[in-house]
Amino acid sequence: MLSLLILVPLAALILLNLPLKEALRKWAFPLALAIALAQVGTVLFAPSSLRSASPFLEQLVSLTLQAGNLSLVLLLCIGIVMFTALLVAKPMIQGPRPWFNFINVLLISLIGMNGAVLVTDLFSLYVFLEVTSVASFVLIAFNRDRDALEGAFKYIVLSAVATVLMLTAVALLMLMAGGTGFETIRLTLAGTNANLLAKIAVGGFVCGLFIKGGLVPFHGWLPGAYSAAPAPVSVLLAGIVTKVSGIYALVRLATSVFPPSGPLNHVLMLVGAVSIVVGALAALGQSDMKRMLAYSSISQVGYIVLALGCGTELAVAGAVFHLFNHAIFKSLLFVNSAALEQRLGTTDMNRMGGLGSRMPWTGVTSTVAALSTSGVPPFAGFWSKLIIIIALWKAQDYAYAWIAVLMSVVTLAYFLVLQRKVFFGKVSRELAEVHEASFALVFPAVVLAAITSGVGVLLPWMLDSFLLPLKTIL
Repeated sequence: MLSLLILVPLAALILLNLPLKEALRKWAFPLALAIALAQVGTVLFAPSSLRSASPFLEQLVSLTLQAGNLSLVLLLCIGIVMFTALLVAKPMIQGPRPWFNFINVLLISLIGMNGAVLVTDLFSLYVFLEVTSVASFVLIAFNRDRDALEGAFKYIVLSAVATVLMLTAVALLMLMAGGTGFETIRLTLAGTNANLLAKIAVGGFVCGLFIKGGLVPFHGWLPGAYSAAPAPVSVLLAGIVTKVSGIYALVRLATSVFPPSGPLNHVLMLVGAVSIVVGALAALGQSDMKRMLAYSSISQVGYIVLALGCGTELAVAGAVFHLFNHAIFKSLLFVNSAALEQRLGTTDMNRMGGLGSRMPWTGVTSTVAALSTSGVPPFAGFWSKLIIIIALWKAQDYAYAWIAVLMSVVTLAYFLVLQRKVFFGKVSRELAEVHEASFALVFPAVVLAAITSGVGVLLPWMLDSFLLPLKTIL
């Protein structure tokens, strides 16, 4: 069953590009949508079917797949965000050929992300991360205008640097351990804590993940890529791609492969804290909504890495919880941005105002996402941030805890600016005829808002079923 998460989108990709692809083109959207929904449904209602190994792929290409609770969380996020990106793309990408090409690249991205969260060896992880990166490069440059090509160029240059670092690290670790399996590397590193070569390898791979995750100081590609990419691509990138490419791999390796290390934890906490501060302060000065949300993503990912660096069970639980929450509320914010772009043709907030009365569904769901991101109760983002702050305080990392609290206030400040510029005030004459976005954009926004609200309200159930069984998550 587990291998189907890779084989089904691969089979769909091959099927849609057979010589009869003109006749099959009309089935591309429902097929991709069904795959995303099937993934969400399987994780929610039949997770036990994903617990077993995949002998088919193991025999075919010597690739072992496993899905622990952490992988299931990511598979759920991938399915939800893929479903959302497909719905957003329906009204935003014009023309049958671009639409068909978009779905093809989206399926490639799905293969890469699913593979990355299921593999159990470092080289396979690197390969699937590269598949995801190549698909992301194509998606960023999808419109082929100047800004899109510039954003894609920055992404591919920095991604190439990450590739060199990660591949070099894989080679060094293979020389030391005689293999690239997670367990093999873990046992080898546990016995070579003072080995300089081991530290170089671990540091190189972690730096590569920092680049792919868009963390400070390796974040230069992210604002341009997010803002220049088509609306559905921004949803995909912000919602899940950087989470899988950088953050999931960082959580998986730091908790179960790389040995506990004071220097590594200090680096993670420092990079996380700096990303929180830089992202939040940079977001304050933005007038373009997508660029503001891009810097906000840097800041929120910083919370995850800060908690991961803290290293306690409670902190890691908070990091995993915030990773899920961020995938939901950031996707929602970019759906709201797509709705505004569809009706106004721009994401410049200085050209908006008073749209809350003209686009009420977009205004309400945007408020829900903003409050969740800022850590305002009872939304889900509040609880994950609270868990992280409590974990930092209990670990006596008081300075980092205060940074997390203060930057949540800054986050609320720039979202209040966004709400004031976009949805409050009097509607100008130019916007008097604006009306609510199409159903394809309103529906996913309402669903995502319901998720981030529902998870917040149902936190007691989440504590029993998701957060407390840390040994199974890790």
